[in-house]
Amino acid sequence: MKDCDPPPPEDAQDRRSVPPVICYPVETLPQPDLALYAAARRTAKKVSEVVVSPREAACFRAEAGQFFRISSIEGPQVGDLNLWNVRDLSERFYSGKTRALHGTHLSIGDRMWSSFPTLRPMATITHDTLGWYGIDPYGGSVHDVIGTRCDPYTGNLLSESQYHHCCHSNLIRALAHECGLTAEEAERHVHDVLNVFMCTGFTRETGQYFMKASPVRPGDYIEFFAEIDLLGALSACPGGDCSSEHSSDAAACFPLLVEVFSTDPATLADWHSPGVNGYDRSHGLG
Repeated sequence: MKDCDPPPPEDAQDRRSVPPVICYPVETLPQPDLALYAAARRTAKKVSEVVVSPREAACFRAEAGQFFRISSIEGPQVGDLNLWNVRDLSERFYSGKTRALHGTHLSIGDRMWSSFPTLRPMATITHDTLGWYGIDPYGGSVHDVIGTRCDPYTGNLLSESQYHHCCHSNLIRALAHECGLTAEEAERHVHDVLNVFMCTGFTRETGQYFMKASPVRPGDYIEFFAEIDLLGALSACPGGDCSSEHSSDAAACFPLLVEVFSTDPATLADWHSPGVNGYDRSHGLG
């Protein structure tokens, strides 16, 4: 407690001991048919791949009903992932609502949800070779939706730096190149990420966001089922495995591989891409 803080009230312990309530019970959420996805995956053939260079980002496209896989191929490396509706960049991954629905870190069966007003599944995680990690003694886990992305503005705020290969800037360059946008136009669409392979949590003492060395090793991967037609961008973070720092060239960095797989359409004959959210959008105005 800080010197300027008022003393606790007499019933402070009673107030602290009130049990928590889950904000968004998910029992009524539409559940992914993982068995169907697994059957479709057995028919899959690779149709494209892109290698994301260290301290850079690259875009990829995955159609609804395809799978995309992000793999470590040379050394421990984390990546920052953005997703958009390929035909409407205003529909993009909403990390905050995904966190509220699924928790601070994602794994198999969890979904990446889109922004308002569509709020629908964009992708579902179907495989995760780091699913064994769980929550470590420090409260850390992998694939977080609690961090944002390393960016030049925070770097400038904290150290007056002008670093251009943080994930925010990497994603801007990749999107600008892919879509023929200016940096200013692309920056409007870059958003909070899924921190793929990153190991993070909050300290118990101060509640601060922490990172630690990622457990990812070459051969590890996370794979997704594309629920809608997607444009993705992945940045190979300048922090490497994020064991010490980011937003500089100090860390050892390695490439990441993104592969896209198509499936036999017959295996998904009864599957349909999710529609947009059913709320009427009147907001009480009639």
